[in-house]
Amino acid sequence: MQYEVVLPAAGSGKRMGAGQNKLFLLLEDKPILIHTLEVFQDDENCTGIWLAVKPEERGFIQQLLKKFHITKVKGLPNGGEERQHSVHSCLKEMQQVEIVLVHDAARPFITKPIIARLVEAASEKGAAIAGVRAKDTMKKVRDGVIVETIDRDSLWMIQTPQAFQFNLLAEAEDVAEKVGFLGTDEAMLVERLGHAVHIVEASYDNLKMTTKEDLVLGEAILRKRAL
Repeated sequence: MQYEVVLPAAGSGKRMGAGQNKLFLLLEDKPILIHTLEVFQDDENCTGIWLAVKPEERGFIQQLLKKFHITKVKGLPNGGEERQHSVHSCLKEMQQVEIVLVHDAARPFITKPIIARLVEAASEKGAAIAGVRAKDTMKKVRDGVIVETIDRDSLWMIQTPQAFQFNLLAEAEDVAEKVGFLGTDEAMLVERLGHAVHIVEASYDNLKMTTKEDLVLGEAILRKRAL
């Protein structure tokens, strides 16, 4: 089943401490951004990629797209101050498609089988997001004191992609903009409409490159996949 994907790529990457957009940092011989884009470039079910970018970085990103033969990018609208604003910027320029994915541009290790399961679930149920089960014991803490131990079996660590029927996500984004609500992810906006969001179990390898330590783990994943 076909889909288009939105990748917010206008972040600052402050936690990486790289002094530049972390998406331009290299994993082996390619920028993180290109590793991510190649997953969707190589997926025959992906019919279009939308990148929300900083205006001052648009030219450099266009050079990268040309150098690495990324041909599916349909638009590079201006990103906003927050991820939500960047996604909304892309949706406003897109023609309506059946299914739209939102994926962190800094998650280069997503796989096509997981994407396919998300697209199928979103097509059937409206909204589906990737996640993995929490491994560690979880404690609720207030003022430095544990007040509750939370049942780990009910907890998931949420990743991307997050997949939605286009009209559902567009409505959720529009409503959030009108009332000035800022969510932590797209699923939260859809939840506010009262719509159920389903979980698709993904992989612990589906890391988001956030800190320098993640780069080390990223290199290890690439080596493992090359075996």
